[in-house]
Amino acid sequence: MAIPTRYREDLLAQSQGALALVESDDGCLLLMAQSLWAKKVSTFSTDDSDAERRRFWIGLSDTPEMDAQGRVLINPVLREGAHIQRDVILLGVGEWFEIWDAAALELHKQSVRQRKRGGG
Repeated sequence: MAIPTRYREDLLAQSQGALALVESDDGCLLLMAQSLWAKKVSTFSTDDSDAERRRFWIGLSDTPEMDAQGRVLINPVLREGAHIQRDVILLGVGEWFEIWDAAALELHKQSVRQRKRGGG
C-alpha cells in the first residue's frame, strides 16, 4: 500500500523509519510509529484481563518498512485478518492511521450509523 505523499514525511519523521502495523479488533489495520506501539504495549497488564489486547497488539502485529516510493508491504496474515482485497482506504485518526478494505469500511460505517440511531 502506498502512503500518500502529504503524510509520508510526517510519518517517517515521527517514526524515525520504524513502523508498526497492528490488526485492530474493529476490522482494520493500524499503522503507527513503532515507538508509539511500544509505549501502548507497555501499558498492558500480564494478567488475563489484557489477553485479548496483547493478542492483537503483539501477536497480530508486524514491523514493515516503507520503501523509497512510500509503499508499505502488508503481510498476508494481517491482510487476511482485515479482509483487505484490492481497494484500501487510509484514515488518519490521531496518532496513527487506520487501513481499511473499502467495502469493509462501508459496512462498518453503516453498522455504526445504525447503532447510533438506536437500531441495533
